[in-house]
Amino acid sequence: MVKRPYNLPQMSALVAFEAAARHVSFRSAAQELNVTPAAISHQVKALEAELRCSLFSRHHRGVALTEAGAYLLVALQRGFETMADATDQLRQRTDRAAVTIGVSTAVSSLWLTPKLARFWREHGDVSVAQIVSDSSQQPQDCDLSIHYGDISREKGACDVLFHDQVQALASPSYAEKHPAQTAADLAQLSLIHIDVNETGWVDWTRWLASAGYSGKMRPGHRVNNYVIALQAAEDDMGVVLGWTSLTHGYLDTGRLVTMLPHRMEATEVFYIKLHPNASNRAKLVYDWLLSGA
Repeated sequence: MVKRPYNLPQMSALVAFEAAARHVSFRSAAQELNVTPAAISHQVKALEAELRCSLFSRHHRGVALTEAGAYLLVALQRGFETMADATDQLRQRTDRAAVTIGVSTAVSSLWLTPKLARFWREHGDVSVAQIVSDSSQQPQDCDLSIHYGDISREKGACDVLFHDQVQALASPSYAEKHPAQTAADLAQLSLIHIDVNETGWVDWTRWLASAGYSGKMRPGHRVNNYVIALQAAEDDMGVVLGWTSLTHGYLDTGRLVTMLPHRMEATEVFYIKLHPNASNRAKLVYDWLLSGA
């Protein structure tokens, strides 16, 4: 027989005994534990057999604790109280725990993290943790998640964060060396292509078509991370497609500039989803992000 941890009897028997001893009634213990009185009696008898002593004296009016039973009850209650204190502390810690947000690398670094810096100045008591992943699998172990796609396919609580436009961007030095007047000119430059998992992500073929060009493109560079694509453009490697809400920092600081005035309306939206059983703190973050603060 495998020895049980702490050399204790079966926990089910201890729980049954503690309830019966506290109520001094097998019937009341059975009601509390949602079992039959016979089940309580069976557990108590098994416990008495293992301990080799009587825990209850039984008579026609009911049961009464023996000296051994009273001794065990006190010990169990102390143990259960210690466990109750520990679980209460864990519950309180969970209430104070971080709100978790599932987000892609691009949205995290280019949009969400700067937002959270402002959020913490207003709500310093709320910790927010990001689960950053570019996997096509939707994160499940989080309170909130941010997506790019068709919000009409979602179920549950979700709202649009922003609609976006897409424009052609390059470093100032690259733009100066490779001026483009039309989409056809742009197609002959070194284009940075982004291979991502999100559906609806605008690629160069769609963007150039929206600008009136559907011919051949010069072979360019391919990356699978949007932040790396922006870095490549900043390093004079070519022209990248820039989502206005994600790249305004690059434009404001002059690290990237627009190659053409044309902007394409993105076909999908960036939206935030509130996952089931999210805490009140998660709802606070959800509402704050939607407020555009």
